[in-house]
Amino acid sequence: MDPATPLETLCRIIIRAREYEAQTPSDYDAGEAADNVDDEDEGALSVLDDSINDSVEEELRSILDDLGEDQLAEVLAFCWVGAGTYDVSDWDEALQEAQDMNEGAGTGIIDELLDMPMLPSVLEAGMAAFELSCDGIGELT
Repeated sequence: MDPATPLETLCRIIIRAREYEAQTPSDYDAGEAADNVDDEDEGALSVLDDSINDSVEEELRSILDDLGEDQLAEVLAFCWVGAGTYDVSDWDEALQEAQDMNEGAGTGIIDELLDMPMLPSVLEAGMAAFELSCDGIGELT
């Protein structure tokens, strides 16, 4: 299968989605958590508090926003296959449903992708189902 979305772009989405997923939720209170640990452990918790780095979300949203409608639908369909919502043999149906969702609501799909649990894992699994891999591309090597 040759995806409509360049493999480099799909891999870049995975990389940025991993960074986005690794960030601390905005309701995490590092100060409260630090009050519950010894002083020597306090530095370890500060690594978890990355809530001020909105640039990762902005970059991921920008990458997705730059995709064409067919490419955005393809990313969502890959995620559905990776999550087990659709099987590889149901690719055309998954892609059609994603395209139907995309009509006039591109940002809705972007929001759905950003809210998707384990986005990088399901996207990577969906790609792997079609023997597509990020091996040897960019930072994933």
